[in-house]
Amino acid sequence: MADAELSLLYHGLLLPKATHSQESLDYMQKLTFKDDDVVGVTYPKSGTTWIQEILPPLLHGGDLTEVKTIPNWDRVPWMEETRAPLVMDKIPSPRAMVSHMPYQLMPPSFFTSKAKVIYVARNPKDVLVSSFHFHKMASFLDEPGTFEEFTDKFLAGKVLFGKWTDHVKSWRNADLGERILHVTYEEMILDLRGVLKRMLNFLGRQLTTEALDSVVNHCSFKNMKTNNMSNYSLVPEEIMDFKKSSFLRKGISGDWKNHFSPELDEKFTATIQEELKDSNIKFLWDDQ
Repeated sequence: MADAELSLLYHGLLLPKATHSQESLDYMQKLTFKDDDVVGVTYPKSGTTWIQEILPPLLHGGDLTEVKTIPNWDRVPWMEETRAPLVMDKIPSPRAMVSHMPYQLMPPSFFTSKAKVIYVARNPKDVLVSSFHFHKMASFLDEPGTFEEFTDKFLAGKVLFGKWTDHVKSWRNADLGERILHVTYEEMILDLRGVLKRMLNFLGRQLTTEALDSVVNHCSFKNMKTNNMSNYSLVPEEIMDFKKSSFLRKGISGDWKNHFSPELDEKFTATIQEELKDSNIKFLWDDQ
């Protein structure tokens, strides 16, 4: 179980105390959603930083000023984190925000608004690997133990924000109609331009070919990794030790193959398949 001193329990979910408080969670529940708000929802380590990079230029005519001058946690804040009460009211409409919350824990006003959601899912094996490395370099998270130990915790949901399968199912079963767009991290790697065009269409926005080219180029992993407003290099070393691992590590799919033994792969796959068997949820990576 995660270290009690480093995490707090919220409706059965473990959240990191460094970025969450009872006050910030109360603020989230009272948050008044606007109809033109856009929320990028992810399970942790599934492309949140990428969405924080993408949404501002898509919503503001391709303008990259925000993403080059404002830290991502202020330009597209987590609605549940301690930063939200300080910055949310300063963000011009249409507001972009992100969240790791499952569907059922969204604020009441979300359900009665027309706010839109872009949900990004990622192969849980790569999510696990990314999370494992993050736990090693972030002092505000508990030590992950061995990779096998961390895998057991992940599969049991004894990690931040609970089980990956519960999170994915909550948003796949969400009764939001045309208010939600589902994309995957893997699709963004394969065809970022195509995914951004889908997002623009979903958001009812248009960009010129040149503007879209510019956004696609800026939002490549290589360029994002060097953007100090996005790569967490502004965070003090005692909070994130970049000598242990960079925050934006590889930005690839399939890195799990460098970490999983055949036995662990078989166990992990069987557990995930069992938990999704009645959901009709299928992903690109299921046959890999």
